[in-house]
Amino acid sequence: MKRHLTIIACLLLALACVMHAQAATGTTTLSVVVGPEAGLTVNTSTTSLTAIGSTFANPFTGTTSLTYFIRTTKTTGSGTITSIVTTDFAAAGGPSVVTPPTAGDALTYSCTVAAPGTACTGPITASHAAATSVATFGAGASSAKAGNAASVAWSLTDDPAYSTGTYTALVTFSISAL
Repeated sequence: MKRHLTIIACLLLALACVMHAQAATGTTTLSVVVGPEAGLTVNTSTTSLTAIGSTFANPFTGTTSLTYFIRTTKTTGSGTITSIVTTDFAAAGGPSVVTPPTAGDALTYSCTVAAPGTACTGPITASHAAATSVATFGAGASSAKAGNAASVAWSLTDDPAYSTGTYTALVTFSISAL
């Protein structure tokens, strides 16, 4: 009997230790600073400019598709998308942004931008010297998570003074958000 009482006492002691076990908890405060942010994808890696007709009456035209991502500061924010011709049409005798062969020749563009952006008021003459506007954004602007659409419709004078051949220029688009 004494032996059973000892075993029961040991079991009760073990049970008391288990029942007296404690769990600890703790907390943390999560903090995040969400700032302005912007990103841009040029969907058309090569924009072919083509003319309809053959009497020099119609310009060479083509469209570059863009997707933009933006978040501007809620009360005082702003943002822009700009373009600049970083490399002019290379070969001699062809079109040129910097030194057109004929006065009045120009590479111009107009813009289409989904809200919340505001498209440029075109046509705008493309520049090699300074960035020109494609879109602007106001305070509190935010795109969809998948991005919003924009496009640039190019127009290049079809001048009979251009020598035949293939000419390329490089345009760089930039986006910023404050």
